[in-house]
Amino acid sequence: MSQAEQRQDEAGPVALRTGAGTEAEAGTGVRTDAGPAGASPLAAARPRTGVLWTLGLFRSELVVTLRRWRTLALLGVLAAVPLLIGVAVKIETDGGGGPSGAGGPAFIAQITNNGLFLVFAALAATLPVFLPMAIAVVAGDAIAGEANSGTLRYLLVAPAGRTRLLIAKYATALAFCLIAALVVAVSALVVGAVLFPLGDVTTISGTTISFGEGLLRAALVALVVAASLAGIAALGLFVSTLTGSGIAAMATTVGLLITVQILNTIPQLDAIHPYLFPHYWLSFSDLMREPVYWDEVQKNLGLQALYAAVFCSAAWARFTTKDVNA
Repeated sequence: MSQAEQRQDEAGPVALRTGAGTEAEAGTGVRTDAGPAGASPLAAARPRTGVLWTLGLFRSELVVTLRRWRTLALLGVLAAVPLLIGVAVKIETDGGGGPSGAGGPAFIAQITNNGLFLVFAALAATLPVFLPMAIAVVAGDAIAGEANSGTLRYLLVAPAGRTRLLIAKYATALAFCLIAALVVAVSALVVGAVLFPLGDVTTISGTTISFGEGLLRAALVALVVAASLAGIAALGLFVSTLTGSGIAAMATTVGLLITVQILNTIPQLDAIHPYLFPHYWLSFSDLMREPVYWDEVQKNLGLQALYAAVFCSAAWARFTTKDVNA
């Protein structure tokens, strides 16, 4: 099934639920049908753009995104990372060396004592590269991919306006951030339970918490990691509105991600490091302290919110004034 046919299969019911008119109506967002008997022409001309329509559009976008082979492949790679880490640690442990953790992700030295730490180690390993690159691909393709495949104009037929479509696209990107983080966490938990013992968790502060509380901390860490990707998702959405090529948008977003990551490692540029969106990504490790140290976590979430506000606003300004011919 082509992407255009898939769009018609998924977005079509949404358009029917909202009473979308013809393509000529899309430019004004005004319905031209007569409406129910006895209704005034003004009432008939009002576009139906309620919350249910927006939720239906979001559902359609999320389903289309998750059905793509590219998306499934990205999630498969993310799920494989904890397996590779777990097997590597298991082999090294069985060889008698024991994992030193030198040069590896945080928490990797504790995996052999408690498989739950594989969740934290896997998230720490995937957050700098794999997770943001997956988000960059999905967000970068959000608008540009539709324009490239000729389905963007079809999506704009429904009289909800471009703003609601952009909101649905960004909400889909955020949902994918959460799904991707949970895929890594769940995969790591399963692998950790199979290869290593589970039990009470020793925090970074040296105190011990129950396994149940450790699971809650792991879930909280996954949520924070997902929220940490809101900035790169907004950046990718903005880049996606600048071009009609999905590949170009994805490549540009990934290129910007790599550039910012490099800038964040240059000591001479430490003055700007706190303003770069990846700078506080690994602050989620403070959630494993007792008591929890929230300072850098709050800085991270605030920085992501700022990037999301700036680049979503820029994407809206660009997309609402963009000529759509495809």
